[in-house]
Amino acid sequence: MKVYTKTGDRGTTALFGGTRVPKNHIRIESYGTVDELNSYIGLIRDQEINPLYKNVLIEIQDRLFTVGAILATDPEKAILKNGKERLNIPKISEEDIALLEHEIDRMEESLPPMTHFVLPGGHTTVSYCHIARCVCRRAERISVQLNEVEVVEESVLRYLNRLSDYLFVLARKLTFDLQAEEVKWIPKKQ
Repeated sequence: MKVYTKTGDRGTTALFGGTRVPKNHIRIESYGTVDELNSYIGLIRDQEINPLYKNVLIEIQDRLFTVGAILATDPEKAILKNGKERLNIPKISEEDIALLEHEIDRMEESLPPMTHFVLPGGHTTVSYCHIARCVCRRAERISVQLNEVEVVEESVLRYLNRLSDYLFVLARKLTFDLQAEEVKWIPKKQ
């Protein structure tokens, strides 16, 4: 498989199913942001962190490829007229979402309760988590916007929402594990 095809030289790209769209199409923006998120998660995984977190992050990266494939598919080309799937695109399952919820609950068991918002930072690895969380929220917002014009599978929206929660809790857990300072945001009084 060649890396360059020259088919996008005029500012268009093909979705799964063959439909060509401009490279600035909201669908391209949605899965491009998921790809960006996946890269940041790889950066977190490359840090000196607990192997359990690394294994969960690998699973998340795999699921983000699935999310990207779903978002890169023209919904009109995905289903045949008889209702059967034309393209063999994997799905995001309830188990995928449950894994994130389980990991959030597990990490929160050892964390002090949150009483304030926290400022991102304290350690480079923690900061990477917060960047990934922000990119995940952007991917979610763009996917919601896409859903207003073309249907996006609800499981994708739910997964992105839960993933941003997971990344926030992972940032707090890494702050705790690394004995970094968690700085609370306390608004200044006027």
